[in-house]
Amino acid sequence: MSAGPGSGAGFGSGAGFGAVAGTWELTIRTPIGRQDVVLVIGHHEGALTGQARGASETVPLSNLAVEGQRLSWDQAITRPMRLNLHFDVTVTGDDLTGTSRAGRLPASRVTGRRVRPFGDGVTQPA
Repeated sequence: MSAGPGSGAGFGSGAGFGAVAGTWELTIRTPIGRQDVVLVIGHHEGALTGQARGASETVPLSNLAVEGQRLSWDQAITRPMRLNLHFDVTVTGDDLTGTSRAGRLPASRVTGRRVRPFGDGVTQPA
């Protein structure tokens, strides 16, 4: 099931919103070094929403999709260089592992841990 900011796509009934919602601390091992990112995933009006905060910028997530334990999204960054990134991770409880890819560049390893689940009444990233 897919949903993205402004997409109007719903997060289907029976899908595990709680399986991906919350604040995550990610580590991305890139060719230019380790990048630490805080990922915030929520929902608004039935659609998944999210943002990623790095050392120098905060960017929205797009094309958020959940299928079973698999979570994927896209994000465009400008620092440390301008890149369009695609993430594909597997969520197991409060841990995630997977890859990030920028076009034809080699995939970078992504690991993360949920540090704060969303509670009742929280519907979008802070």
